[in-house]
Amino acid sequence: MCNSISRSLTRRGGSVLFLAAVFSIAFVAPSLIAATAPAPTIEITKFTFAPKEITVAPGTKIVWTNSDEVPHTVTARDKSVDSKALDTGDKFEHTFTEEGDFQYFCTVHPFMTGVVHIRKH
Repeated sequence: MCNSISRSLTRRGGSVLFLAAVFSIAFVAPSLIAATAPAPTIEITKFTFAPKEITVAPGTKIVWTNSDEVPHTVTARDKSVDSKALDTGDKFEHTFTEEGDFQYFCTVHPFMTGVVHIRKH
């Protein structure tokens, strides 16, 4: 009788520990994934911003990378953000903290435009 009670308690204890581990992983894993997710990248290539439009949450850092063989800039329409001229391989980073639409262009090639939509999910 004692052995069956002991085995029952051991199984129950093991089940409780297993469930605790599963719930811990379920709650911790999303934050670990979010913490290690790379910043969204906008590629500057063939005289375009790719993607031309992107939607992100407030607090998101975006990285622009110039893959063209000529300089480009990332400049806000209202001039609130203005990168230096980016040579081939150069990167520019900006973190968006407020909701809204960030319209930007290249001052060297004004026909190059893009939009970052900042929205709470």
